[in-house]
Amino acid sequence: MESIPPIHSPVLVVDDDEGLLLSIKATLVSSGLPEPALVSDSRRVIDLVREYNFQMILLDLMMPHLSGMEVLRKIKKESLDVECVIVSAIDDVASAVQAISLGASDYLVKPLNSDKLVALVNRTLEKYSVQHELEQFGSKKVFSNLKNPEAFADIVVEDEAMALVFHQVEAVAGTDYSVVISGESGTGKEMLARVIHKLSNRSDAPFYAVNMASFSKTIFEDEFFGHAKGAYTDAGSDKIGFFEAAHGGTLFLDEITELDPSLQGKLLRVIEERELYRLGSTEIRNVDVRIIAATNRDINEEILKGAFRSDLYYRINMYNIKVPPLRERQKDILPIANHFLKTHARANEKMIGSLAPDLEQRLMLYSYPGNVRELENIIAAAVLQEKSKTLTLASTINLLPYEGPERRKHVELLTLEELEMRHIQKVLDVTGGNRPKAAKILGVNVSTVYRKIEKYKLDRNSDEKI
Repeated sequence: MESIPPIHSPVLVVDDDEGLLLSIKATLVSSGLPEPALVSDSRRVIDLVREYNFQMILLDLMMPHLSGMEVLRKIKKESLDVECVIVSAIDDVASAVQAISLGASDYLVKPLNSDKLVALVNRTLEKYSVQHELEQFGSKKVFSNLKNPEAFADIVVEDEAMALVFHQVEAVAGTDYSVVISGESGTGKEMLARVIHKLSNRSDAPFYAVNMASFSKTIFEDEFFGHAKGAYTDAGSDKIGFFEAAHGGTLFLDEITELDPSLQGKLLRVIEERELYRLGSTEIRNVDVRIIAATNRDINEEILKGAFRSDLYYRINMYNIKVPPLRERQKDILPIANHFLKTHARANEKMIGSLAPDLEQRLMLYSYPGNVRELENIIAAAVLQEKSKTLTLASTINLLPYEGPERRKHVELLTLEELEMRHIQKVLDVTGGNRPKAAKILGVNVSTVYRKIEKYKLDRNSDEKI
């Protein structure tokens, strides 16, 4: 079977089950979407994609001749600009991860839910339009092309590596779908999330930022969904959770991969259904919240390890923004350092107006495993020790280890876990092992510090473990 509408369609559906092809067509057309092109022979897909400018392809996984995964490989090998969604009767994590790693944007399990299918097609076509709009700026993204430069006024940047990030923020802000911001700790993911909210049509509604590592199994539902009076012994009154508090606005879920897998399903249900029950209540409450999530981990690896639900990832990862680490943004180091110098000198009533040349040189040589947050900590601590009107290299003793070209080259080859371990150990050394102080400097919950100490078996008195 092969059916190509006379009016060009942005959607192609590929499945050897002709009955399912016609059913999907009826579902999409009845929902006001364009009539999709249909094909039952997977060998025809590449020729059709070359001939017609499809924006989205629904690919059945198990087909004679060429499987959906094989077709996906061919499409991505030729760098054809089309969003692909794998459809399968098998709910298999390994297949889902493989599909995403090959470039699929989603993985659906049969039987298909009509409402979810329509929503997915709408989101994917909208995502394609946003990406196309972004590409209209040309291959080189520059700050001068930003439509709303004032929205980024609080973020100190000069390096072109961040220009693309800012353009992505502008492109996705006007839409209403979920975003995942990925990048190392301390790169400013929450600041970008706030800009997305500020530029969105939800800007007049609340923005809530929540660190997912802060919630245990026992308090998660109470904090996110709220409770009814009398739900448990200490529940003396009704309480709204984060979802209701952020109704109409944006909920920023930081460190999303730290959420226990047993709780991820509860989160997914509320995001998908847009409704919840408070603890101790049978009353359904509708919630309208945009989700922006952040992670410093590779979520695909977490899915493969069974630590993160693939269906939750597909639901929140409608658009991904990757923030480069500070060591890859050389032009930003000194402007950011000078910004923090002014801020902390003013806060401590010190007349320190500049960075010494040798300190500038050392700052440029360091690899910043803790990124912008670590740079601020270095400058803030040095300001406290400085007695002159110029911030000197001597003021950063024990704060800024020397890393010449060879040492820096070695550090940049370390894994993220090794960099994290070393940075946490250094902060513990500086704070004398004080966990709450270390947590404040690192920008994480105290329980996270204890968990990391146990994970890496850190001991602030042992040089062998740093």
